Amino acid sequence: MKKTFFCGLFLVLIQFCQAQGKLSWQGYFSFNEIKDVSESSTSVFAASENALFSKNISTNVLKTITTVDGLSGQTISAVYYSEAFKKTIIGYENGLMILINETDGSILKVVDIINKQLPANTKKINHFMEYNGLIYVSCDFGIVQFNLTTSQFGDTYFIGDNGAEISVKQTTFFNGFIFAATTSGIRKADSTNPNLIDYNQWSVVNTGSWSSVEALDTELIAVNDSGYIHRFNSSTFVGFSQLPQASVDMRAKNHNLFITTASTVYVYNNQMVLNRQITNTQVLNNTLSFSCATAIGDQLFIGTKENGLFVSTLSTASTFASTTPAGPDRNNIFSLDATANVLWAVYGDYDASYNPYSLDSYGISKYNTSGWLNIPYSEVYDAKSITRILVNPNNEKQVYASSFFSGLLKVEDDVPNFLYNATNSGLESITTEGPDYIDVRINATAFDKTGNLWVTNSRIKNGLKVLKTNGQWGSYAMTSILINPESSSYSSIVVDKNNVKWIGTNRDGVVGFNESTNTYKKMTSGTDEGNLPVEDVRTLAIDTKNQLWIGTTKGLRVLSNVSNFQSESQLKANAIIITEDNLAQELMYEQFVTSIAVDGANNKWIGTADSGVFMVSSNGQETKYHFTINNSPLPSNYINDIKINGKTGEVFIATNKGLVSFNGISTDANDDLSNVYVYPNPVRPTYTGTVKVAGLIDKANVKITDIEGNLVFEITSSGGTIEWDTTAFGKYKVASGVYMVFISAQDGGETKVKKVMIIR
Repeated sequence: MKKTFFCGLFLVLIQFCQAQGKLSWQGYFSFNEIKDVSESSTSVFAASENALFSKNISTNVLKTITTVDGLSGQTISAVYYSEAFKKTIIGYENGLMILINETDGSILKVVDIINKQLPANTKKINHFMEYNGLIYVSCDFGIVQFNLTTSQFGDTYFIGDNGAEISVKQTTFFNGFIFAATTSGIRKADSTNPNLIDYNQWSVVNTGSWSSVEALDTELIAVNDSGYIHRFNSSTFVGFSQLPQASVDMRAKNHNLFITTASTVYVYNNQMVLNRQITNTQVLNNTLSFSCATAIGDQLFIGTKENGLFVSTLSTASTFASTTPAGPDRNNIFSLDATANVLWAVYGDYDASYNPYSLDSYGISKYNTSGWLNIPYSEVYDAKSITRILVNPNNEKQVYASSFFSGLLKVEDDVPNFLYNATNSGLESITTEGPDYIDVRINATAFDKTGNLWVTNSRIKNGLKVLKTNGQWGSYAMTSILINPESSSYSSIVVDKNNVKWIGTNRDGVVGFNESTNTYKKMTSGTDEGNLPVEDVRTLAIDTKNQLWIGTTKGLRVLSNVSNFQSESQLKANAIIITEDNLAQELMYEQFVTSIAVDGANNKWIGTADSGVFMVSSNGQETKYHFTINNSPLPSNYINDIKINGKTGEVFIATNKGLVSFNGISTDANDDLSNVYVYPNPVRPTYTGTVKVAGLIDKANVKITDIEGNLVFEITSSGGTIEWDTTAFGKYKVASGVYMVFISAQDGGETKVKKVMIIR
């Protein structure tokens, strides 16, 4: 039975014109995992895990394209640049294709393959080959034609036995034939045959499983899965050279053939004479893993799996240099901390049951106005599975990183300088695996108002530790409050204004502890025992009204006042009931809540395990934003962590596929009005955003009038920033002129006057 692709179906033009606006978002992606490369006569194009960058070899201009610009957060598997059409084509593992038109900058999302009635695991795009204005797309089910002129799909070729689906790794044209390297032989067909959708027109040249086939001038070369290089002799492929490893990429460029294995790049001339052999130790070290290689003129580019793109000269052996955009080490950032001036990120993790194995060996990353600083694993005292990072609020140059295996790492002035573990501190190893087993599981940490650092130490009896400002350690037993502390893991810890420590656990809900009275209290599931939806608590946050927000694997609860710890024998949290479609329902019902952050206006930013990010009002009754991969630049709906820069309002969202931020306006309130400013100022005709008044105290009254004193806007601040849409109470845009901004404290004790110029 013939199978065809319907032309033009499901073609979608990406328009990032959501209400929040593209400029409200920023991406902080890692470009280290190179999936594929392509090239023009002047530029190299490199696809990382879910982002793209290009570099002009003449001007050295580096450009990046991420989900903020319209790419998908899905995993990229192939990239190709068509010089004739000035278009970049990106293929994804799920079958998505994205076209970037260099001429006008438009981005086109093509979902035909995704929507094809085939098993999801067969839609991966493996390779693009251009011939006569057509792109031949090699997929895990067959070959698809794509017309670069019309941006529409043509025929689909199912070339397996009896028309079966078959994984095609690469195609090439040679002497009038299309050759396809597949997992079931090399197959060929006459390119002039008008009936190539008939599988009978495709003949098997060689059996076996093949990774690549490529035309090199008058030669046709193929490599099988075991790394055996073959040459076509006009009727069959004959092996002539065995590689020590399997090939991961092969391509012909400028009369050279580049065959890449995990540790070596082989460069052959068009007579298949080996001219160069570049090993990973020549580029960096023997841990480097290559993914692809290409060349532009005499510049050789090598992509790697974890260290980005390297460049050197092709003709002579010389030093390799990185040509990768700055970014974090990895996209799967597990945890963050943000202050007014700096952002820290870590990558270690554990699974849903708090198992850190197999242990991760990653470093730490820092971002500020100077860019990214990546501290490698070799400098963190072999601390594995680093799951949390915390900046000392009294000393921004001092940072503590929690390892869920090795202890607590101290970093000062960007240099790791000490690892607290079971041998040199009050920290302890888990005790259930025998006396000789060392596994120090440190996770959540928090500073109290006097500067002491509170530390959770999982799966031991004395699971709460404190590193005091004098350098001494204290230890508190959890045996009186937890059912089995040696099986308990801790997710989160926050310290309230009364110095009570609130701790999230995986088995016993929330524990509150006041060391001054040695009092423990607990909230678990059950109406009379805390009213949590489940005992597995993943995140805690205290808002500006002293409410404790509790995120669990099965929903959300709120303790109305943390001061109740002192007076109530049994604490009880409540669900937030909202009305939607005239029905009462529970906010975040059954949702796996991974993170909660409170912004300067007391709004809550709630991260989930599969539904993206919710931003709700201070009482939870209004959902102001719900960001997902479908309506925002979020690269994934799985949110690992959320942190907020209180000074700027920037909300950092760490997902398992990359870090993005939303430029909110809810900044922390200031202590006085001495630092109030208005921006932009002046407001020029081309500006379409809002005017912000920042540096406010909480509940400041802001009035804006024209120069004659006519009131056009009034608001009471919640947090440190308000915004004005430059209309007269939302009715019409105000005219050009100078506008006065009058600011006063709630009690009238402090005032400020600013001016803003509007030019229409």
